[in-house]
Amino acid sequence: MKFSLRTRYILFVVLLHAALIFLTFNWLKEDQLLFIASEVLLVLSILASIQIYRDFLRPIEFVRAGIEAIKDRDFTIKFVPSGKSEIDVLINVYNLMIDQLRLERTKLNEQHYFLEKLIEASPIAILILDFDEKITTVNSRARSMLSLGGLDCEGKGLDELETPILNQLAGIQDGQSRTIKNNGVETYKVQRSHFMDRGFRRSFLMVEELTADILESEKKAYGKVIRMMAHEVNNTMGATDSIIQTTLSYLPDEEYKELKDALRIATERNRQLSRFMRNFADVVRLPLPHRELTDLNKLIMDVALFMQPMAAQRGVVIKTSSVDSSIQVALDRGQIEQVLVNVFKNAMEACESGNEIRVAVSEYRIVIRNNGIPIPVAVESQLFNPFFSTKPDGQGIGLTLTRDILLNHGYTFSLRSKPDSWTEFTIDLHRELD
Repeated sequence: MKFSLRTRYILFVVLLHAALIFLTFNWLKEDQLLFIASEVLLVLSILASIQIYRDFLRPIEFVRAGIEAIKDRDFTIKFVPSGKSEIDVLINVYNLMIDQLRLERTKLNEQHYFLEKLIEASPIAILILDFDEKITTVNSRARSMLSLGGLDCEGKGLDELETPILNQLAGIQDGQSRTIKNNGVETYKVQRSHFMDRGFRRSFLMVEELTADILESEKKAYGKVIRMMAHEVNNTMGATDSIIQTTLSYLPDEEYKELKDALRIATERNRQLSRFMRNFADVVRLPLPHRELTDLNKLIMDVALFMQPMAAQRGVVIKTSSVDSSIQVALDRGQIEQVLVNVFKNAMEACESGNEIRVAVSEYRIVIRNNGIPIPVAVESQLFNPFFSTKPDGQGIGLTLTRDILLNHGYTFSLRSKPDSWTEFTIDLHRELD
């Protein structure tokens, strides 16, 4: 059995004094005066041993108390010098160490607090993951940008949340940077990196929205091209049409009937080309919304009624549903009507005879659904790109104009095909009201 140092010391003192008592009793029992003096010396020796034992225990108790304080991360406990040099050296070292630890902890807490505030106030969305790739921190910008709201994200993986953007972020590795699109309009730059925490790697994601910058760059680029095209085409068509009209006025109807018919066809073609250029110019010249309080229910019903004959010709049924009360929203009625006409028209072109278009109006939300041909996944992200079209004779202007009108209103929107084969165009008016 292995004894502690304290136990061994006690055993040694007990055995030593027991031997001295035995020897004193046997050797000095006949000389009472010397015996009494020896006994007094033995008592003093025992008292001195006890005092030495206590002095021996004090550093150990001090060390034990210091270790417990450090273990509990209590850096406020300091020891007062005892007046004994051996112990005071240890006390001074401990007090210096505690002061340094308290200073480092205060500095670390201040840095941690500053970092938390910096992350929370950052204009870039930041998500911090733990060692198991679960979300631990989501700043305010990330919640608003990724539409997380009050969703509890902590302890969940990126692919466990039903958010399209987060699902795309799940495949990004440390050190990678990627540009992703959502709803065919919103564009984000994502960068993933890592930091060391207690010797282990922890990853974090930074998401920056580029939508406004990209849309502005696109608009400047195609605006310049369209203005140049419109200038050249209009100048040419004006002179050409003037020559054709002059020629037509000098040609007798009887002798040059076929030529005059050809010239009239050329005139009509000129007018079609002029309308074509006006459509492009409308995208560039789109004015800012002139908002007026409008009954959203009535607006939807009016547009649905207007599109009903065209739908009937294609054998498509339009079904509408709305709330009973009037919904007053500040919007540009003419521009939003144009958006709804474009959406209905696209929905009808995707439908075949017997398909349906369903319109639902709720509090500040419009949903137009159809069960026609679904949008291919490869096409979905390009739908709102300027002048992109899947139709052989399409100009790609309708959705570009729709995009710009809705963005100018501050509305969020999406167009995608659901797993149930229904394609939804959703316009959410919440952002405009915030």
